[in-house]
Amino acid sequence: MGEYMPPYTISNRMLELVSSISEKVGRITSHKDLEAKPHLRRNNRIRSIHSSLKIEDNSLSLDEVRDVINGHMVIGDKTEIQEVKNAFAAYDEIGKINPGSIDDLKRIHGIMTYLTVKESGDFRKGEEGVFSGDKCIFVAPPPNMVPELMEQLLNWVKDYEGKVHPLIMAAVFHYEFVFIHPFADGNGRMARLWHTVILYRWRKIFEAVPLESQIEKYQQEYYDAIAKCHINGNSDFFIEFMLEIIDGIMDEVINQISKSGANTSEYVKRMLTVMEYDVPYTATSVMEQLGLKSRDTLRKNYINPAIELGLVKMTIPDKPNSKNQRYVKI
Repeated sequence: MGEYMPPYTISNRMLELVSSISEKVGRITSHKDLEAKPHLRRNNRIRSIHSSLKIEDNSLSLDEVRDVINGHMVIGDKTEIQEVKNAFAAYDEIGKINPGSIDDLKRIHGIMTYLTVKESGDFRKGEEGVFSGDKCIFVAPPPNMVPELMEQLLNWVKDYEGKVHPLIMAAVFHYEFVFIHPFADGNGRMARLWHTVILYRWRKIFEAVPLESQIEKYQQEYYDAIAKCHINGNSDFFIEFMLEIIDGIMDEVINQISKSGANTSEYVKRMLTVMEYDVPYTATSVMEQLGLKSRDTLRKNYINPAIELGLVKMTIPDKPNSKNQRYVKI
């Protein structure tokens, strides 16, 4: 058996996008730009989880996902709540995952699908197809071929790390993984997480880049790109699509950092520091932690500027002076 190589061809457009993304990554001068802003990193992680699950028809809102992750009571479907807990635990493993390891792949799938899927952490035993309504648009390879196909794909990731640009490798892996459809359930979630894992190995900032939120925004185009590659027999169209997606989300992250950096007063920075946890705070509790006596000073110098910058939101925005008002970091 010859050396396995997924079918794709590098185009000029791909090279332009790789260059653009690399330049934008460089503008975020180091991981410290995001390390210094834990509220941004955590918020982006929650957005990633919410979007990846929403693509798979999980109905929980962003606020409900945030509440589940923060250990608050959420009234909803038990399976959907468990999916959020599982995804949070799986994303927490990003820094420990070897993207070329079958053992790691199965282990993380076991975390991602804990208590929600019968074949959790194991390759599928049955036939699988992808449907659009009642129409089958794609039939996955038979289950007996899955172990060998996944071994080939993961060996390619392992052997070509450092030889194929991670931005290209992550997109090729993502498409080939979806094509093989190795698990009975959770393939989309795993493909998107592994995409981030491969990029994280290149630049650690990708741990805090909500790639999934951009995919969700262009969800139909995402499925269309995959379908087009099925027809063409290579991942070229999907590579370009994913590079466009990443190029766009990098602009958003750069904007986030600048908004919460240069334009943020020392007052707001201090308040974000004392609002250490992603939970609702009363005005009184924030004042106490800041050592303030005046509620007017709190509103004028701290709360209102933070709300204008999109760094803090009110829990009851239509009643700003409500006695039940709370403030949450975004």
